[in-house]
Amino acid sequence: MLDNAQDHNPGQAGDPDEAVQGESTNEVEDSGTSESHEGPAGDAPAEVQTEEAAQPTRRRQRSTAGTRPARSRRAATSAESESPDGTASDDDGEDVPSPRLREMYRNEIIPNMMREFGFDNPMEVPRVKKIVLNIGLGEALTNGRAMESAVGDLSTITGQKPVITRARRSIAGFKIREGNPIGTSVTLRGGRMYHFLDRLINTALPRIRDFRGLPRRGFDGRGNFSIGIREQIIFPEIDYNQIDRLRGLQVTITTSAKNDSEAVRLLELYGMPFVKET
Repeated sequence: MLDNAQDHNPGQAGDPDEAVQGESTNEVEDSGTSESHEGPAGDAPAEVQTEEAAQPTRRRQRSTAGTRPARSRRAATSAESESPDGTASDDDGEDVPSPRLREMYRNEIIPNMMREFGFDNPMEVPRVKKIVLNIGLGEALTNGRAMESAVGDLSTITGQKPVITRARRSIAGFKIREGNPIGTSVTLRGGRMYHFLDRLINTALPRIRDFRGLPRRGFDGRGNFSIGIREQIIFPEIDYNQIDRLRGLQVTITTSAKNDSEAVRLLELYGMPFVKET
């Protein structure tokens, strides 16, 4: 009986060492299998860490390469837009001639100002920094279309979209509340400033009725000059049949001159028609 039982159950009655060896072999195979699966996954974190460490460096390099001062970006853009023959291209790709008054300033005005005022450095010579055009609209409180017409006139004259100025405080005497639109203005710099100044001196001012020259009392003592224009139709860009009414505007020319005498001489060299002193 016992022999038959042993013959029928050889795995149970065999050597215990063989059973232990079989179990240990299975464990080794399982561990090898797990190591083979964990091997690539164990190496992956190192690669991920390397890539994550490299990403901030790349981001810093990109941010460093992409950040330039706004002034240098404008200078680079203007330098790229200018062609060798002296013309510049606008945003639409069309060739725009270089401002005539800018070339006059560099070639004629700077040497004359240095000789007359004794400047040692060309950077000391005064220059026109900006031109501001402003229209005050008290009627905008009652006439809603007046603001649209004034904005359209300034856009046509300057080629630049103006901004709407609003009241900073409430004034009961003028029936104005804080935030009400009361005017529009536009600031010109660079090439558009020189083009507008050229058209103002040589085209618009001679069209004023009974024009005999600009008075010199428009200077503020710091080298800035203001002109009051009664009718916007002196600019040839304005069509008389397209306006709703005549409006005046103020033109302020801001220069880097230290006093009025330098500013007067600068504008005279540009061709500004001042009244001759007697």
